[in-house]
Amino acid sequence: MSVRIVTQSEVPALLPMGECVEVMTEALKTLARGDAVLPLRTLVRLPDRPGLLGLMPAYLGAPATMGLKVVTVMPQNHGTAYDSHQGAVLIFEVEHGSLLAVVDGSSVTAIRTAAVSGVATRALAREDAGDLAILGSGVQAASHLEAMKTVKRLRRVRVWSRDPARARAFAARESARHGLRVEAVASARAAVEGADLVCTTTSSREPVLEGAWLAPGVHINAVGACFKDARELDTAAVAGARLFVDRRESALNEAGDFLIARSEGAVGDDHIVGELGEVLLGKLPGRRAPAERTLFESLGIAIEDLAAAHHIWRKAEALDKGAAIDFGGRRDTEEGSGR
Repeated sequence: MSVRIVTQSEVPALLPMGECVEVMTEALKTLARGDAVLPLRTLVRLPDRPGLLGLMPAYLGAPATMGLKVVTVMPQNHGTAYDSHQGAVLIFEVEHGSLLAVVDGSSVTAIRTAAVSGVATRALAREDAGDLAILGSGVQAASHLEAMKTVKRLRRVRVWSRDPARARAFAARESARHGLRVEAVASARAAVEGADLVCTTTSSREPVLEGAWLAPGVHINAVGACFKDARELDTAAVAGARLFVDRRESALNEAGDFLIARSEGAVGDDHIVGELGEVLLGKLPGRRAPAERTLFESLGIAIEDLAAAHHIWRKAEALDKGAAIDFGGRRDTEEGSGR
C-alpha cells in the first residue's frame, strides 16, 4: 500500500486558514463529546542544551483517525533560518492500523495553532472586536495575524517584539501581504493598551503581558508558553479574566500561565471555566458581558494535528498532491506458504 508524503511547502495550499478554522472547530467539538483519546505529551529533554523531542499521540473519533505528532522544540532557532518547531504528523486508519500519511509538522503546527485561536476568538471575543495587539514577531505571530483577519474585521494592528528590527520587518512584510497597516511599537504596553484582541506568541519564559495594561472587554489568546515552568502572562492578567482552555487535563499539568498564578495563590483549579469545545457545543456560556475579559490558554493538543493532517491527506489524495510512496504494511500471503 502507499503512504502520502506532504512537504512543508505543500501544506498551506491544502490547509488554508479559513478551512482550518472549521476543521479545528469540529475537532474540538468531537473532543468535548468524549469521542477522542488524548494522553498527555511525552517530552524528552536534551541533557546538555535547551531543546526537546515531544511525542503527542491521540485517537480522534471524527474523522476516525489515530496517530501522533513527533516534534522537536528548539528555542535557540528563533531568529534563524530554522523553525523552532520541526517534525512530522503521522496518521493511521483505524481498521487495519495502516499508515496513511506523513505530513510536515512545522507547517501544520503554524496553521492549526493560529486556527484554534481563531476559533476561540470567534467564540469568546466581542462581536465588534478588531483592535489587535500581537506580542512576538515569528511564525506564530504571522499565522495569528492571518487567523484574526479570517475571523474578525480588523481596524488596527500593532506588533511588538523584543527585537525592534524584527518587529519593523514583520510590520512591513505583513502590511504588504494583507493590505492593511501593521504598526511596530516600542513596548508591549504600547501594543496592548486599548486593544480588544491580544495574541501572545513569544518564546519568553517570563511575563511579557501585564494585567494592568488590559482594557475592559479584551480577549486574549495566550499561545507561546506551553510548559509548566514558563509563562507570558503575569498573575493579574490570568486572575482578571475568565479562563478557557483547549483541554482541562493538559492545562492542569502543563499550562505555566495558569499553574504559576495558582502557585502564587491567586487562582484555584475552578478558575478554569471549561474547555473551548464545551463552549462550541453550547454546554458552557462564553462571553457574558461586553466589559468581561476572556482568556484562551492554548497548549496545542494532538487531536488538532490529527484533524489537520487528515484534512490535508484527504485533499492531497483527491488532487494527487504530495508523493505517494509504497511503504508496506500489507502482505499478500498464500495459504500453506508458511509465511
